Order: sequence, then structure tokens, then C-alpha cells
Amino acid sequence: MKFIAIIPARYASTRFPGKPLAVLGGKTVIQRVYEQVSRAIGNALVATDDERILKHVESFGGKAVMTGSHHRSGTDRCWEAYMKNGGNEDIIINVQGDEPFIQPEQIEAIMQCFDDESTEIATLVKPFEQEGCYADLENPNKVKVVTDANMNALYFSRSVIPYLRGVDKELWPSRHQFYTHLGMYAYRAEVLRRVTQLSLSPLELSESLEQLRWLENGIRIKLGITPHSSIGIDTPEDLERAEQFLSQQ
Repeated sequence: MKFIAIIPARYASTRFPGKPLAVLGGKTVIQRVYEQVSRAIGNALVATDDERILKHVESFGGKAVMTGSHHRSGTDRCWEAYMKNGGNEDIIINVQGDEPFIQPEQIEAIMQCFDDESTEIATLVKPFEQEGCYADLENPNKVKVVTDANMNALYFSRSVIPYLRGVDKELWPSRHQFYTHLGMYAYRAEVLRRVTQLSLSPLELSESLEQLRWLENGIRIKLGITPHSSIGIDTPEDLERAEQFLSQQ
């Protein structure tokens, strides 16, 4: 199987305009993402809608392609970039452009999901710490996942799932192994083409989670497990926290 990692990077972020070009520890966010991804896979590509990002990626020796500004998600941008790049790979890995601390082991874990020939889409989950607190688990920005016996996703939710009946909520983390979702995906090429053609679905609109559209349409999502947390940058405040995190490494 041939893999390609595509990193969507949009300039006009509502909460943090120009985020890919923000400087973190002497390098831009997008350069850090690209370099981390390249440690695991040599075939990496930034998909952007802005000439400034394109030229910057090329300036540090990276590969980038221009895509349209109309895309409603990074998934759609990945498909356009994949086709513009020749469309020769079997598996497309969609790596978020605002995760400068992504680990090579996470890329490898999602690639390994395709050792199973039935895998259509793969993503990563992290076991929630059983000594963790319920308030952290309850955070709606921390998406929860329930799985079947073969580590395929049954459902994703911003609510805490499953519900532990008859158990004090403060004890939930210690009584059940919850999983939280990390927003990196990998798709077989034909499946990526299909999902970009699907209409918005009721569950997706309810929870604002695009992966629910795929489940509603009968597409299986394989789950790889990672011990690493996701450290994304959505706001300038997140960038400040990332600077602090980097200084402690």
C-alpha cells in the first residue's frame, strides 16, 4: 500500500487568522506539523488556499498545493489536493494543520489499521485516564467514542458515553474504560471520494461531528489506540500555552 499524508492549512481561521504562519518556538506552526509528519512518512503534502502558506512551505523545503477556498471541511480539501497531486496513493492520511506536537507513533498507529483489509476509514483514540476526573471527561470539546469488540467505532459524541447507570458520576472514570477521540483520519482513496459526495446528516448536524455522517451512511471507522494526547492550536491563547509546553520539553 502507498500512503500520503495531507495537511490542510487554511489561512482565514475565524478564531485565529493566519494560524499556520504563527511562530512557535522559532518555527511556524505549519512547519512543525510538516516536520513531525515527515518523521513517520516521507510522502507529505500541505493543502492550502493561500499563496503565503504555499510559498512558506516551499521555502523550508516542503511540498504544497493550492486548493479552492470553498471547501466546507479539511476532508474535502484533502480530496482536491490528492487529485491535484496525481491521485496515485492507496491511503490518504488527513493530519490537522494545527497540531504541531503530533507524534510519529500516531501516524504509524493509524497506518497499521490498514493491515486489516476491511478497514475503510481509520482514526485514533486515547484511553481516558481511570484516575481522571469526571469534569474533564464531560468537556464537550473532548469527543468520546464507543467501540465494538473489533475496535470499530459505534458512535462519537460530545456527551459522555456510555452512561453508567447506578454509578456516581465522579466514579465513572475508574469504573469503565472511556475513550476520547483524536481528529486525525486516514481513508482508502475510493472511500474518501465517496465521503466528499455525501450530504450533511442529522447526527452530524446535531453534534457538529462530520464522522457521524460516515457512520450514518454505513462506512466503518477503525480505531487505533495512542497513549499521546492531542495538543491543538485554535486560538492565540492556545499558542501561548503551546510555547510553555515546548519550553518544558
